[in-house]
Amino acid sequence: MFLKFSKMHGIGNDFIVIDAVSQRFHVDATQLKRLADRHFGIGCDQILVVEPPQYPQNDFRYRIFNADGGEVENCGNGARCFARFVRNQGLIGKDVIRVETAGGDIVLYIEGDNVRVDMGKPILAPAKVPFTVYNNDQKVSYPLAVDGAVIDVGAVSMGNPHCIQLVNDVDTADVEKIGPLIEAHEQFPNKVNVGFMQIISREQIRLRVFERGAGETLACGTGACAAVVHGIQLGLLDASVSVSLPGGDLHIEWLGGTNSVQLTGPAEWVFEGKIKL
Repeated sequence: MFLKFSKMHGIGNDFIVIDAVSQRFHVDATQLKRLADRHFGIGCDQILVVEPPQYPQNDFRYRIFNADGGEVENCGNGARCFARFVRNQGLIGKDVIRVETAGGDIVLYIEGDNVRVDMGKPILAPAKVPFTVYNNDQKVSYPLAVDGAVIDVGAVSMGNPHCIQLVNDVDTADVEKIGPLIEAHEQFPNKVNVGFMQIISREQIRLRVFERGAGETLACGTGACAAVVHGIQLGLLDASVSVSLPGGDLHIEWLGGTNSVQLTGPAEWVFEGKIKL
C-alpha cells in the first residue's frame, strides 16, 4: 500500500499531513512511529490526520499523533497547517473551517498568508488540566517539587495540558533536564507539555517548549497560548502578545475570563510524496 502525504511546518514545528477522506488510512502506532522517524521514515514532530466529521455541523475531524505514536488532544501549529492543507487539496472551499479534535471543537480562519485559530476557552481548573493539587484549589501559580527544588508554575489546558515556568533567560534555561522531569511528574497524570517563558515586555515573550512525547520542538502553538494566558493571569502581559519561539513568531490574543484564545501565524508547505507501508 502506498500512502500519499504532505510535509508541512508551522514556524519549524513540522508535520506529516495525511488525507484520510479521499484515501484509506488505518491508524497504527507502529506505522506512525515509522513515518515520524527522521532516519528511516519521513520525519516529523507530529502526524496530522484529516478525517470526515463525526457531527454534521463540522467540516472535518482533526487527529494528532506524536512521534511516539500516541494520540494527543490539540496542536495549534498543526491546526494552521491543517487549514492550509484542506484548502490546497481541494477538500473544502471555505475560509472558515469548523473542526473536531479530541480536545473539543475549534474554528480555523484563513486570512491571507496567515491562519487564525479560535482555540477555545483556556481550562484553568486543576482537575480538568489535569493537575493534582491539594483540595483542587484553583490558583494562578502552584508550587511544584522538581529535582530537589520547589518552583512556581502555572497549569493551563488548551485542550491539552501545559505547565508554564517563568525563567530569566530561555537561552540558559535547562530545558533538556527539567523538561522531562516535569513532563512525567506524578502531579500530571496524563503527562504535560512544559513551557519555559521569558517576559520581554507586556506585549512580547520568548518561549521554549518541551512537548509531551516529542521533546523540545521549534514551536508549539498551544504552548504559546497557555504561556500567554498564564502571563496575563499573573498581571505581567497585556491582551495581545507576540510570542517568539526558536522557529519563529506567533501572535496570541486573550481578553480574559470566558473569552476564547486567538492564535495567528503562518503555515508552510514543504513537499508532497508517497511512502510504501
